[in-house]
Amino acid sequence: MTTTEPGRARALLSTADMKLLRRALESHARATEDRDEIAKINALHHRLGTYAPDTE
Repeated sequence: MTTTEPGRARALLSTADMKLLRRALESHARATEDRDEIAKINALHHRLGTYAPDTE
């Protein structure tokens, strides 16, 4: 039985995609008043920032 090595992994999202997602989350956080949802948005926003920090 022959096994093959998996192909090279490619990024699912680009840095530009991450920045766009962060801006969308910021906009949604300003539009909602649900404190639990805002907390989740803030956590996700922070995690995305570790992959694509703001350079602007």
